[in-house]
Amino acid sequence: MDSHGQYEQQVVWTVVGTDIGPLMLAATRDGLVSVVFHATRKVCEQMLDRLASRLGTEPVEAPDSPLLAEAIRQVKEYFAGARHDFELPLDWSLISGFNRQVLRELASGVPFGTVVGYGDLAGRVGQPGAAQAVGMAMGANPLPVVVPCHRVVESDGGIGGFGGGLETKRKLLALEGVLPEPLF
Repeated sequence: MDSHGQYEQQVVWTVVGTDIGPLMLAATRDGLVSVVFHATRKVCEQMLDRLASRLGTEPVEAPDSPLLAEAIRQVKEYFAGARHDFELPLDWSLISGFNRQVLRELASGVPFGTVVGYGDLAGRVGQPGAAQAVGMAMGANPLPVVVPCHRVVESDGGIGGFGGGLETKRKLLALEGVLPEPLF
């Protein structure tokens, strides 16, 4: 506790190897707060600076932290094909407003093995003309994979964009059976 009797914010992080490359996972006492694709040393350093700035404390590398244990287990199960739904507490403090509303709807309303169009998702949150804003919300998603922005596609059947890269999006959709496995 700090001098005012309040619990100090704690942010722990680690990198987990997956079929789509290393993922950086960061958590607070409230839950998983960040998932980062392509977690090279440089990418991690940039995200650690951003997390420190946004959350007001220096993240600590702690792969054995109880705050990360369940997230690590569930991410590994997902990539092994043994988990379809993440059941984790999430810390939504890095996102707010419309973006948070859209991402919460995505997390609860678009199950494993399905996709939704940007416009359809906008309609689900009461903003039927906001397909582009939904795209921006997907790009701002601090919890990709766990909050499955890879399941959002274009209404004409196109795959759409993806912060982790289109090849990563294809692999995630193939893992979920939406697309065929890549030949190579």
